[in-house]
Amino acid sequence: MKKYILIILSFYSPFIFSQKVESRRLTKPEISQRELENATEFPIYKAFEFSDKGGMYELVLGENQKTISKKDTLNTKIQAICVINDHGGFLEKWRINDLLENTTPKETNIWFWTKYCSTKDVDGDGYIDPVIVYGSRTEDGYIRRVKIITVYKNKKYVIRAVECDLDSCRSFEKDQNWNTLPQKIKTYVNQLLEKMRKEQDLLLKNG
Repeated sequence: MKKYILIILSFYSPFIFSQKVESRRLTKPEISQRELENATEFPIYKAFEFSDKGGMYELVLGENQKTISKKDTLNTKIQAICVINDHGGFLEKWRINDLLENTTPKETNIWFWTKYCSTKDVDGDGYIDPVIVYGSRTEDGYIRRVKIITVYKNKKYVIRAVECDLDSCRSFEKDQNWNTLPQKIKTYVNQLLEKMRKEQDLLLKNG
């Protein structure tokens, strides 16, 4: 009688066990449920939750709402804080702080430009690469400063721009470490700059 040995080979895809990259905006009830109000000293403007190979993160954007009226809410300070869920608590990974500058014409408002912010895995390495955009306006209502901060592996790469009608007071500067970013991220941010130029009629350049 012949005997047959059945050999079962199991093939495991490495993608089955990899962390899925996801991102979404949190609702007000979800912000309260996660007790994120304690993460920032300012009222929360918007909050996002994202997960990647590093874990589950919360990104909180706070604006101090110094002047509140029926027409406008004006901020003198802003704060972005990214925390990771750590055994029921929060461990801060990085933060961004900024405030109005003493300029002529006078700055009267600073705010997060969430239309241009993103929490995506831009370079496809399984980790989210947050892009935080904010700006300031003068008392005349014109945009003065624009900052674009890309966070790659918990390190910040900043683009700073000052808008002005005169070449002498206009500026556009990328951090010295900018070129160390992966090409996919640099391309993404450069495309974002071009989009902002077209949609907001910004120059975003030197001279």
